[in-house]
Parts: sequence; C-alpha cells; structure tokens
Amino acid sequence: MPPMDGRVALVTGATGGIGKAIATGLAREGATVVVVGRSEARAENAMRDIRAAVPTARLEPLACDLSLQASIRSAAREFLSRHDQLDVLVNSAGVFRKERHVTPDGLELTFATNVMGYFLLTNLLVDALKRAAAAGEVAPGMPAGTLSAPRIVNIASMYSNGPFATKLDFDDLQTAKGKYSFLRSTPPTMLARVLLTQELAERLRGTGVVVNAVHPGLVKHTALLHDVGGPFRWMTNTFGKSAEKGADTAVWLATSGEATAVSGKLWTKRKELPTPGMGSDPEARKRLWDECIRLSKLS
Repeated sequence: MPPMDGRVALVTGATGGIGKAIATGLAREGATVVVVGRSEARAENAMRDIRAAVPTARLEPLACDLSLQASIRSAAREFLSRHDQLDVLVNSAGVFRKERHVTPDGLELTFATNVMGYFLLTNLLVDALKRAAAAGEVAPGMPAGTLSAPRIVNIASMYSNGPFATKLDFDDLQTAKGKYSFLRSTPPTMLARVLLTQELAERLRGTGVVVNAVHPGLVKHTALLHDVGGPFRWMTNTFGKSAEKGADTAVWLATSGEATAVSGKLWTKRKELPTPGMGSDPEARKRLWDECIRLSKLS
C-alpha cells in the first residue's frame, strides 16, 4: 500500500512548475491531492498532466486566487465542505512582479500572494490539520510506519545575509516607499515565509502538526518569472534544476517518517539550513504574525 494511501493533501501553485511537481509526487505516493489553481479550468489542465504521469492519481480541483482574501476564504470553505481533515498542506504559490500592483484588499500584490496567501489559507485550514493529528498516527486499515503526522510545507528561499542582508522593513512591508522593483519586493517575502514557519511551529507545539519551509533553489522553465524576464530569468532557465528535482525535499518533508522529528526549520536537499540575521529573531516573527493577523482580520 502506498505510504499516503487514505491521506488528503492540498497543494497551492499546483498548476505549474514546482507546485505541479510536488502534487505529482504526492499523487504517486497515493495521496488524494487537491490541486489548487487560480481557476478550476487551470486546475483541471494540471490534473490532466499529473494523470499522464500517474494514471492512478486521485485528484480534485480547487479554484483559488491566493492574492485575494475573499477567494482564499471561499476556497477554504469549499475544501472543508468536502473534507473534515487535512494531512498535508503545501503552500507553493508565489509571484514575481516587475511593477507594483494593489489588490482589491488594498495590499501590494507580491506581499498579498507570497505572504498573506500562505498565512491566511494555513490559518483557515489549521483546525483540519489538528483534527487529522487527533485522529491518530495510523488511519484504519493502514500499515504501521506510514505517514505519522500532519504536515505543512512552505516553499520559501534562502535569503541573503551579511552586508546586504535581507530584512523586513516593518514601516514599509508592502514596498510603497521609493522605487518599486521585484528585487526589493520579493526577497523580504521569502524571509517572511521562514519567519511565519517558525512562529507557526511554536504555536502548533504539542498538537502533532509539523511545519517546515523549503529552499528549492533555482527551478528552470516555470511561469513564475514570465513577468520579470531579463538576465535573472535567463540565469534561472540556464542553470536551474528541473521542477522534479526542486520538488524532492518538499515531497520528502510531506511524506517521510524522518521528517516528523523536526519542526520550524528551513530545509534544502533534505538537510537543515541555518536562518541567520532576522531569520533567527523571535521578536520579528511575532511582529510579522501580529501584522498578518491585522491585515487578514483574523481574530
């Protein structure tokens, strides 16, 4: 029996790139995979590709625009109407934007998608993960040694440290001051994902739910950089790894028994990475969490 048989996984950003590769990997392990895309049509297109690779895949589409809080809330309600429990949540959606855009929620688009999308969806589904943990380590009919703890896996990135360290400017989290560029707006959102992973791990301590972040490295030929172009896209597509290789650590964190022992860490190539600078500041992660609570209007 596949190790994820009888389990439910939800993957955002699953219509392309590393997200689709992760969804494919989880389907291959036997999970029922909820494929999240900006529209149901995009999700269904991705499902056809996944089934071509895994003919036995059990898949469900779910439409969600991760830049819009109303869409996130609607998608969470839709998921919870189908499933009482969630075993694996993979937050993989993300954007790079060449120009500054503001969402209907009044948030800068990169911050809205890369930070608030992760934060809000996770918090709306966290009780379903806790219910999966409370239901016990092994589902009825499953052999011992299979998936033993619900997981949250956040796709992030190793941020820069040293003289040009990436930091969160709490007075300008949404890059409203100065000249906008993806080099100013995107790296702090990767640091934010690491901080939110750490803070969530602390808040979930004792619940049985494990949360970790992944630095997949450069992944070539994804839609993520279409808006940016230029030397950065050329470098990524020339020297980056395949989506399947980039997905390996995320799938491992989501499925392996080994990955239940550690929570709140950043990983690459199945090994822990240090989180220096602001990435090791508990006050920064709490301050970010509180700001995300305010912006999402969660109680």
